[in-house]
Amino acid sequence: MNIILLGPPGAGKGTQAGRLVEERGMVQLSTGDMLRAAVKAGTPVGLKAKAIMDAGELVSDAIVSALIGDRLASMDDAQGAIFDGYPRTAAQAEALDLILAEHGRALDCVIELEVDEDALVDRITGRFTCASCGTGYHDRHKQPRAEGVCDVCGSTEFKRRPDDNAETVRTRMAEYRAKTAPILPIYDARGLVRRVDGMADIATVHQAIDAILDS
Repeated sequence: MNIILLGPPGAGKGTQAGRLVEERGMVQLSTGDMLRAAVKAGTPVGLKAKAIMDAGELVSDAIVSALIGDRLASMDDAQGAIFDGYPRTAAQAEALDLILAEHGRALDCVIELEVDEDALVDRITGRFTCASCGTGYHDRHKQPRAEGVCDVCGSTEFKRRPDDNAETVRTRMAEYRAKTAPILPIYDARGLVRRVDGMADIATVHQAIDAILDS
């Protein structure tokens, strides 16, 4: 299956995509990750992208489309694709249809993780990780069993992302609503959108996604 995961930053897209990769053998196509990898590898598309970014300009839809096309070409036909962070605009949604068709694929569904903004702010601003092993914790929902000591590796060093603050989170939410959410009507009109309560616990969200993919 080929699916799009939609939802604002912090909705849990990365977590759920990781589970689908592990359990179903799907491939997560995160345009940001692919762009960085292409630049690092010095591929033709990566070199073009690097020149544009070095000039302080935004990478074009054509380059992003080329990245996706290259990645799909390298995948086994039996592997499903999870599009994360793309498409973001109506033009990109149209381009994705063409890219998939070129590789003998079609979009099966669009899964939107619905969230409550205030609850999401609480979720994100309260999270922190072990500086040593990366295990995630939360001020209210998941404290270490022993205060100040990581459950996994025993480290006493923790860190927070500098952009995990209420103002930044609300700005990212507003950007999502303005730029990405408008593509939903395109897929709604095609009967492809399925909505999941992104505020439920991770296992419940995963079960809901599984049920959609198995239906």
